[in-house]
Amino acid sequence: MEKVRISKLMSERGLCSRREADAYIERGWVRVDGVVVSELGARAFPDQAITLERAAQARQTSRVTILINKPVGYVSGQAEKGYTPAVALIDARSRYAGDREPRRFERGHLDGLAVAGRLDIDSQGLLVLTQDGRIAKHLIGEDSSVDKEYLVRVQGGLSENGLALLNHGLSLDGKALKPAQVRWQNNDQLRFVLREGKKRQIRRMCELVGLKVVGLKRVRIGRVSLGDLPLGQWRYLREDERF
Repeated sequence: MEKVRISKLMSERGLCSRREADAYIERGWVRVDGVVVSELGARAFPDQAITLERAAQARQTSRVTILINKPVGYVSGQAEKGYTPAVALIDARSRYAGDREPRRFERGHLDGLAVAGRLDIDSQGLLVLTQDGRIAKHLIGEDSSVDKEYLVRVQGGLSENGLALLNHGLSLDGKALKPAQVRWQNNDQLRFVLREGKKRQIRRMCELVGLKVVGLKRVRIGRVSLGDLPLGQWRYLREDERF
């Protein structure tokens, strides 16, 4: 049995992200079989016990995750081509009045926010920004199994067997897509449930079967729904919510 970097083991076990693991190790907040480890790049056997000191646990607890109902025209991440990033929507005035999370908004809650599942500029709906590397990994890591649900308004004529192909049988960039759940919601709207998120995936899938997307809204990520969060407003992920 070979030793593995402790930061890698911590990430695989869902304790934190690799970057967070390195920061905790530097501070002496990580123990392997009860012994403090403070050397970056240190390794351990995969069957050894790894625990976090209370200071690291407290830091994780203080990290926030924010849910935004992103409007069309905002980019998910960094500002580009003159467009405004969704994080610019987050301030005390735009917080949802129905937010039941008791914490007060602080400017520090904007530090280090990472987008956990992008939503393109032409789409709206549920966008997750988080300071917690565990949540980001859970939602967008290579082995993530969290599904995402979309309402998609379309135009055009669906090709023969098109609905079946949307569910399973299409390929993008030379790679077969994972099975999806796609059904008609009404005469001009489809409901998609996906477990992957290639760039502009739904729009490209629809094009392959003769449809053009004219409106796309993400309404759910895992067990967390957009609900009645108003367009352009945000709220905190509650302590009792899990994706």
